[in-house]
Formats: sequence, structure tokens, C-alpha cells
Amino acid sequence: MSHKPHKPREIFIQGITLSGRTFRPSDWAERLAGALSSFRPGGVQHGAHAHIGYSPYCVPRVIDGVKCVIVNEALRSIEPMAWDFVMNFARDNELQVVEACLLPDPPKS
Repeated sequence: MSHKPHKPREIFIQGITLSGRTFRPSDWAERLAGALSSFRPGGVQHGAHAHIGYSPYCVPRVIDGVKCVIVNEALRSIEPMAWDFVMNFARDNELQVVEACLLPDPPKS
């Protein structure tokens, strides 16, 4: 009996409140993802590889015109406090949260 490796889910924190309003400030997604930018596979990078960028576990995106932060569930086991920080941010600001998996863009014909 073979098992496929478990692919971590992704949590989409949407920039729309539970009451349907657009969340402000407009750069909230970049700020939140930036706060978690040091959580990377292999830890914090030093030297020439220490460029500024987002963690692959927490990235800002615009999906169908809505700002989102996509949080990979792997962050929960890598750094539970960072996971709690992001989930508490969403809860405290009454943001819509959806569990999903980001699919790649279909091939262009």
C-alpha cells in the first residue's frame, strides 16, 4: 500500500472583511508577508543570498482583483508562533480565510 506524500494545504487570507468591505491599508498583504520574510527553507540567508524577498511560506498575491496572502500550512510545523501570528492577524481583522491549493496557470494555446 503506497501513500502519496502529503502536500501541505495553502490558506488564503483575503483582503475582504467578513462584512464584505475591502481591508485597508492597501499594502496590508505586502506588509504581512514582509513580516514573515525570514521564514525560509534552510533558515535565514546571509551574504550574497540575503536579498530581500518573501518567504515561500507566506506570499502576497492578487487573485481576481482581491489582495491575498497565501500561507503554506508547512509554516505551522516550521514556526508555530509565526503561524499563530498570521492566523490571529486574519481573525483580529475579521478577514475572510479560505483553505485551498493554488493551481498553476493553464498552458497558453
